[in-house]
Amino acid sequence: MTESASQDRSMFAMLFESQGQPLRAARIPRPIPAESELLIHVSACGVCRTDLHIVDGELPAHRSPLVLGHEVVGHVVQTGSATRGFQIGDRVGVPWLGGACGHCCYCSAQRENLCDDGVFTGYDRDGGYAEFMAANARYCFLLPQRYDDIHAAPLLCAGLIGYRAYAMIADATRIGLYGFGAAAHIIAQVAHHQGKEIFAFTRPGDTRSQQFARSLGAVWAGDSTATPPTALDAAIIFAPSGALVPQALGATKKGGSVVCAGIHMSDIPSFPYRLLWGERTVRSVANLTKADGEAFFKLAQQIGIHTKPIPFALKDANQALLALRSGAFDGAAVLVV
Repeated sequence: MTESASQDRSMFAMLFESQGQPLRAARIPRPIPAESELLIHVSACGVCRTDLHIVDGELPAHRSPLVLGHEVVGHVVQTGSATRGFQIGDRVGVPWLGGACGHCCYCSAQRENLCDDGVFTGYDRDGGYAEFMAANARYCFLLPQRYDDIHAAPLLCAGLIGYRAYAMIADATRIGLYGFGAAAHIIAQVAHHQGKEIFAFTRPGDTRSQQFARSLGAVWAGDSTATPPTALDAAIIFAPSGALVPQALGATKKGGSVVCAGIHMSDIPSFPYRLLWGERTVRSVANLTKADGEAFFKLAQQIGIHTKPIPFALKDANQALLALRSGAFDGAAVLVV
């Protein structure tokens, strides 16, 4: 296929090279898409806490150097010979799950999120902290037109993983969200639209985030150590703190569920059996499926989610990661390319 971009074969990128060290600005070769891939000119890329886990060494590095970023929005500038359903100029989104084997027991059951040979964007393969990226077309999405690039970027992980966690507790009416960041501020709006009651739990003393949660429809907001005014039907933990699991169990009524929605969490401390007793459940969310994305983006087009992107220039990716680590903002950091 012909390419609609310039003939310059290099690109600017922010490179991860060593855990515990800042990303390095560099010019590197532009990727050449394989027959099943799209070459994408990146316009925006969300900054996810998973990126921070990789940089900080909480997740083991899979390769180095590496271009982080898995909440990617951009336009197709070249298509591989075996791709289907995409054309040059299409606006696409690239999520965390960047590939799977396609034939194991999980993939055959449309649970490719659990594939043992899964490949992840910005972890196993280069992501969106760059001007261009190549992505497997099977795992890309056409994005709802009602969102511009910067507002669409947080939907690619914060939205998708949050939605998968939310779908696990679809019957719950009173829902606790522990950690009111990028994912929670999206799912709170979905739940509010569907008539659910949201209880937001933040870092102790974080009145700013508590007010932000109320502005998005939360009926109550308080410290993560607080007891809500009524028992919860279910809770989703977005904060990477294992200590919140017994806290959430204690706030959840019998028969309720606690969903751990992060890829990394500190160790869960021991807790008395009475917190689990009463047919309460604790479960995790792993990655996403193609079906998750199709369902979520259809819903997002219908209801109009107001993401709150905090823009940073691509060259300022280190500042964005620092701001995320310190909890300096509400909403979601987005690199603008």
